[in-house]
Amino acid sequence: MDLLKKIFPVSFKYNNTGRDLAIGIIIYVVAAILAGVLIWLATAITGWIPGVGDIIGWLLGIVSTLVGIYALAGIVIEVLVFAKVIKE
Repeated sequence: MDLLKKIFPVSFKYNNTGRDLAIGIIIYVVAAILAGVLIWLATAITGWIPGVGDIIGWLLGIVSTLVGIYALAGIVIEVLVFAKVIKE
C-alpha cells in the first residue's frame, strides 16, 4: 500500500467527498493534457530532423502512452480508494 501511495499520491489525497474525487480526477486529466501538449510540441520541434527526429518522435510516443496509462491508473485507484475498496 505504501508503494501505491508513493506512486499515486493524488489518488490518496483527494478521496473524502465527491467534490474531492472530482478535483483529483480533474488534476489527472489536466496533467495528462499538459503532458500531451508538451510532448506534441517537442515532437513538432524535433520532427523535421532527418533520422534523429524519427527516433525522438518514437520515444516521445512511448512517453505519451506511459503518461496516459499513469493518468488512467491514477483515476481508477482514486475511485477505488473513494469507494473504500482500497484501504488507506
